[in-house]
Amino acid sequence: MIVLQQRSDYLRTAQGKRQGTGGFLVQARPRDDGSDALRVGFTASKKIGNAVQRNRAKRRLRALAREILVPGGLPGWDYVLVARPEATVARAFDDLRADLRGALARLHPARPAA
Repeated sequence: MIVLQQRSDYLRTAQGKRQGTGGFLVQARPRDDGSDALRVGFTASKKIGNAVQRNRAKRRLRALAREILVPGGLPGWDYVLVARPEATVARAFDDLRADLRGALARLHPARPAA
């Protein structure tokens, strides 16, 4: 898993597919650059709360990505997980896991859920 660093990568991914869940939003886009690397980005705006809340939301999203997105995502795709106010920090982690599995199944319907 490679973490997205450049703003242009985030903007390109935002123009791809989207799948909202109860805890966060997943944006996904194939890169078509010949690389099989799976890249992931994380976003938590000030709507989430203060720095402590934003950092907690991003930590939870990073844990989800390591656990579910790395084995369940498609190689050569970029994914951005966007935190939702009130939901990403407060929602039970098991529910967040189910949200991400469901979002991946809807984003890639031909592939079984991880």
